[in-house]
This record gives sequence, structure tokens and C-alpha cells, in this order.
Amino acid sequence: MTQFPAFEVIPAVDMQDGEVVQLVQGERGTEKRYGDPVEAAERWVAAGARTLHLVDLDGAFEGERENAAAVEAIVDAVDVPVQLGGGIRTAEDALSLLDRGVDRVILGTAAVENPDIVREISDRRPGSVVVSLDAKGDEVVVSGWTEGTGLDPVEAAGRYEDLGAGGILFTDVDVEGRLAGVRADRIERLADAVGIPVIASGGVATLADVRACRAAGAAAVVVGTALYEGAFTLADAMDA
Repeated sequence: MTQFPAFEVIPAVDMQDGEVVQLVQGERGTEKRYGDPVEAAERWVAAGARTLHLVDLDGAFEGERENAAAVEAIVDAVDVPVQLGGGIRTAEDALSLLDRGVDRVILGTAAVENPDIVREISDRRPGSVVVSLDAKGDEVVVSGWTEGTGLDPVEAAGRYEDLGAGGILFTDVDVEGRLAGVRADRIERLADAVGIPVIASGGVATLADVRACRAAGAAAVVVGTALYEGAFTLADAMDA
């Protein structure tokens, strides 16, 4: 799949209650707010982003897509590919989002609870499904990172590749949002196990972390807190 012809740094636009936020380790109540989602999206595209990573956090926690209007406004406002996760629970949800201009849907809880949903969507829109594997330790967690599944991330990734997934979003929950650095060995293990792109997420604090993700075999890395807090610029990260 050519969705990442070269390594990409993808800014995250995480939305809660209609605002951009960043959470620490995905926990509600830890959020720091960063204003209007559309303005943030336009700012990242102006800074050179080639893809945007959107998350409806209310959807991830409640299972209902509360930030749908903001998502649609972003899709209308920018001219780069957009991938969206959070609260997408059915194939119909996913297909309607793809029809409305979202380029890739990110499935986490739904893919774990019903793996066949990946094949169902992929058969109709090849390459459009990214399966989100969020790991605490060596276990995939779901439902806003609150429930363990007993699944090993590497085994799960291979299974979803067989079902037609176009990519894997791998989030290392233990370091997410803490600006504590990435654990490249975990990314490398996953990237070595599958032939589809692995998008790394969680823990990026420095340009060295960006380089480590690339060296570990990731096709792209999602960066949130470090960009919003000005640890480095998007241009610097892309140069790195």
C-alpha cells in the first residue's frame, strides 16, 4: 500500500467536547486544552503535515461520536488525507465516514470484539482500515484503555493483516502522553511481524524519538503533546 511512500510525522488532533485536548496515558481528567480543532488542523497542514490523525475521545470513551461536526469541518477544510478513530463501532459507521471524505478509519474496540468487521470494510474499501492496537505491557487494551483483552499485540497484528487491514496503529500506553520517550524495541517487534505499515504512537518527546521510530521500521509516527507543547516543530520533526 502506498499510503506512506516515505516516513511521515502525523500531527494528532484529539477532540473532546469540541476542543483539541491531550491526555496523559489516556486518562480523563488529565486533559490540557488547545483550542479549536479546525484551526489546529489547518495550522498543521500549513506547517507541512501530509496526513492528519483525528481522534474523537468522547467516542472512544462513550461509544458515541460526539465530535462528528468538528470532524466534518476538518475534512472540508484541509486537502490532506485524514485518518479518524474513536467511537466507530459498526461497518456502516465506517463506510459512511469514508463516503464523507475520511480517508482511513481506525478501529480499536470494534476490531477486537468483532474481527470480521475489518474484512467487511476492507472488502468494500481496500486499504481503508487501520487497526489500533493499544498495549499496556504485552497486552492489547480496549474501551479507552480500561479493559485488558489477553491478546498479544504481535499475534493480533498478524491476524488483522490476514483480515485485510491496511495498517496497524500501535500505541504504547505505558508511555503515552508523558513525554517520556518511545520504546523502539516494541515498535520493531511489531513492524518485523507484518508486511503492512505500522504507525507508531505514544511517548514521543524529542527528535531522537522520531528517528528511533523510523529506525524501528515504523512507516509513520503520530505526535501530539510534544508538538502542542513546542518541544520541537513539525518541520524539525520531518527533517529529522
